[in-house]
Amino acid sequence: MKTSNTPKQPDDADKRRAEKPIICYELDGLPPYPQQQYESARARLETIDTILVPPRDAKTFTVPAGHFFRINSVEGSQVGDLNLFNANDISERFYSGKTRQLHATHVTRGDRLWSNLPGFRPMATITHDTLEWYGFDADGGSVHDVIGTRCDPYTNHMLKGVDYHYCCHSNLSRALSDHLQQDVCDVEHHIHDVLNVFMCTGFTLDTHQYFMKASPVRPGDFIEFFAEIDLLGILSACPGGNCGTSHSDDKTPCYPLQVDILQPAQGSLGDWAPASKSRYSRNHGR
Repeated sequence: MKTSNTPKQPDDADKRRAEKPIICYELDGLPPYPQQQYESARARLETIDTILVPPRDAKTFTVPAGHFFRINSVEGSQVGDLNLFNANDISERFYSGKTRQLHATHVTRGDRLWSNLPGFRPMATITHDTLEWYGFDADGGSVHDVIGTRCDPYTNHMLKGVDYHYCCHSNLSRALSDHLQQDVCDVEHHIHDVLNVFMCTGFTLDTHQYFMKASPVRPGDFIEFFAEIDLLGILSACPGGNCGTSHSDDKTPCYPLQVDILQPAQGSLGDWAPASKSRYSRNHGR
């Protein structure tokens, strides 16, 4: 909590505040988004698997490189927490911080989900988003954020003094435990900061605190991704429902989410090839 013991403002405070912002990364070097190529492949998609994620729980799914997957709202307004891994090496996983720096606080069609260092490559590209129309609202809120982490039982215990086992961190941990057939305590360190699918969030304009508000998602909405590498995904249907009233409890109305794995027609991707790992030498100046 801030105190009233604020240092005296310097005489040139206004001048210091007036410095112009500079975008941190020049993005001309990013791989171009091949929209025409992906749209051509999207024209003929066959559903090869469907996974239903129950409320307040999580499920794993796999997506071969060169396939698409969709996260669908199917019964009610519901948000989800998404983790992504290299299906062949789970030490390579989604890097929300760098994704945020390269794109924005919230992602949509044309943006990529990047992997952690040292692999550092696109894991998935967003190819369609039925909530793209939302943009940013008057509160500064938008959907599909990469600024929040995930609701977790440790923070919940610290703030409320109770054990709650169906926070997204626990949901994701149980699902990975089942997938790897390892004890949940041995795998939870692999769970990482998420893409908050369908969640409407931002920072308050006065106190600059992270906020959530009721998601605009409705049954029939979906966000679609193209797998740039072989993926293992885990999706949690958040215990906060649409996050318009609560974050982690058993009282908020919650609904399932559906994941569809989609295969494009043979040859429809043309010369596409899986994303390569970073070519940095890893010398680090030594």
